[in-house]
Amino acid sequence: MQLFGDSRFDFMKYRRVMVPVSLVAFVLSLGALATVGLNMGIDFAGGTQLVVRFRDPPEVDGLRDLLEGAGIADAGIQSFGDEGDNEVLIKTPLVVGQDEGQRDEVVAALDGAFNSGSGDIDLNQQGAATLATLLVQQDPDDQLRLGDDVARAYYDGVAKAVLEVRRQSGLIADWSQIEVVEGVSSAAMSTIQGGASLGSFAVLGGGNVGPQIGSELRNRGVLAVVFSLFGMMAYIWYRFELRFGVGALVALVHDVVIALGLYVVLGYEFDVTSIAAFLTVVGYSVNDSVVIFDRVRENLRRTRRESLVTVINHSLNQTLSRTLLTSGTTLLAVSTLFVFGGDVLRGFSFVLMMGVLVGTYSSIFVASPTVLLWERLRRGR
Repeated sequence: MQLFGDSRFDFMKYRRVMVPVSLVAFVLSLGALATVGLNMGIDFAGGTQLVVRFRDPPEVDGLRDLLEGAGIADAGIQSFGDEGDNEVLIKTPLVVGQDEGQRDEVVAALDGAFNSGSGDIDLNQQGAATLATLLVQQDPDDQLRLGDDVARAYYDGVAKAVLEVRRQSGLIADWSQIEVVEGVSSAAMSTIQGGASLGSFAVLGGGNVGPQIGSELRNRGVLAVVFSLFGMMAYIWYRFELRFGVGALVALVHDVVIALGLYVVLGYEFDVTSIAAFLTVVGYSVNDSVVIFDRVRENLRRTRRESLVTVINHSLNQTLSRTLLTSGTTLLAVSTLFVFGGDVLRGFSFVLMMGVLVGTYSSIFVASPTVLLWERLRRGR
């Protein structure tokens, strides 16, 4: 499918304008990284991160005051997820001299403020094993007569069936949600209601990350991106020529730094998922450059008398439809993920969106001009 037919755009004519624009954007991105810095997630910085769903929408400021009163300072709290205002993301930094996070302290503070503290088993927090122990002790379905192991296995199944409701809905807000659970007798349900309670919140996910693990993940993530950049350059150098490898490397570094700068400006959290996104950007960007360079190489063999500028312009026009179709369809899919993917995938999909846009731009106005510059420097020497 050809969008432009026999197009004859003089892309290289604009390199004297686009290259300075790219340099300015590159320097501004580096400045943002140096001054503002990345918003390191718990994966890299260490600390505690919890996603909590409440029965009723909580006040974010009230939660922050509550945690400060419990001795948990500098907690970051924000609305989270697609469940209105009932879900919040709570992040607490590592305390100096403490290797573990503050998950237990956060949950205890929320318990004291939102739950009765009666000592009952909280179905919104406890696991199936605790509930099964309660049922074995009470034995509402008369299973102990068949043996302890049989009774334990039976009530384990009952407990898992009840808590499956919490897993699916996130929070058991009312007893009516579990009164009709298949495989749970009325006697067992009466025992559960008598010995357990429904807390006002449930922890949906998260945990503690120590400083050593966070530092190790951060270092490995950075090394993964750096090695991928030079690996791509080595491949293109081997597959084509050194000048094309240098052009691809400059474009890749340009794409990653620009995407990082935008990431910093918008304040997205940088975590392990972000590393995966940047590695995807590296692969996508070099793919577009390889297609263009392959066409340049073919045209150089066919038309040895034409200048390199003319050959590159001709090659860019020949691959233009393919570039725009591939980038457009990819951008459509990633934009959908950005809009409808929720907060968890927001940063990941944003990096991919910027990677597609900046990568398409750089394959034309960064990689190709770099090949021209390298060739001029080589001939000058």
